[in-house]
Amino acid sequence: MTLLAASSSPALPLTAVAALTVLAAACGYALLCTVSPFARCKKCEGNGKRRRSGTSPKRGWKTCRRCKGNGARLRTGRRLFHATRATGQAAQRLHKAGTR
Repeated sequence: MTLLAASSSPALPLTAVAALTVLAAACGYALLCTVSPFARCKKCEGNGKRRRSGTSPKRGWKTCRRCKGNGARLRTGRRLFHATRATGQAAQRLHKAGTR
């Protein structure tokens, strides 16, 4: 007799456990995006400047194009939140304009 068969409570199916794990991870990422919407830029590693290839060490730095010298980038989840929020607000404006 196995341990699972001997237990008194029924075990959750594997798909339910996987679904709960994905849901918990999504909620955790949403919380992270709410608390800290910005992350370090991956291209310049948060410095805001990148090394130019093939130049002297004195003149070898330039502003990072990805973060525009901030050293921070907006997280993907936060960007998605802003996009869906803007889409919802535009839909509401169109609905209000159509009812007048």
